[in-house]
Amino acid sequence: MAKWLEGIESAVGGGPGGPKRVRTLRILLIVGGIGAALMIMNSFLTYKDVEPSAQDPNPPPQAEDVWAGSGASASSPFAAIEQPLETRLKEILEKIVGVGTVDVLVTVDSTEETIFVRNTQESESVQDENDRNGGRRHVTSITKDGQVVLYEVSGEQKPIITKTINPRIRGILIVAKGAENATVRRLIVNAVEKGFNVPVNRISVVPSKQ
Repeated sequence: MAKWLEGIESAVGGGPGGPKRVRTLRILLIVGGIGAALMIMNSFLTYKDVEPSAQDPNPPPQAEDVWAGSGASASSPFAAIEQPLETRLKEILEKIVGVGTVDVLVTVDSTEETIFVRNTQESESVQDENDRNGGRRHVTSITKDGQVVLYEVSGEQKPIITKTINPRIRGILIVAKGAENATVRRLIVNAVEKGFNVPVNRISVVPSKQ
């Protein structure tokens, strides 16, 4: 094989620039030998197709809505209180002289609170103790316990309600056409203050864009 290679090199290397052509030939032969070796190794390797799993154990994270949709807000107990108040207040304010279109935002601090009648039982125990120094201690303990009183209506037991406390309004924002007029703005504030029993510092009235 060496004589065969020397014969090729002598044939290629004749004439001017022969050594350079011989060097190029050797590089080509080396590259070709490496390629042939890789092809032979590839013929002996076996591959097995892997089917993708039915369910990816690490699914990509799904984008979540930053703002809750109308369905979520409608199911909120606070929204169930705020939305009727906003609708009713909007209808009333738009009837005031000098007031145009109105947008209302009402926020509450709590939901409606119900107070039930309770059958309260109170027990008191008094105990006198003597300490090591000859002193005397008088200990009184009071225990209170109460159960909700129920009454029966049509075979159904219901609690007796003594008082219902309306939700406390945190603040009211009103955007109204005509509110740039000081008299109209004062009429709106007075109406909200008296109608909802809300202090003035919790009411904000601003004019809307023309």
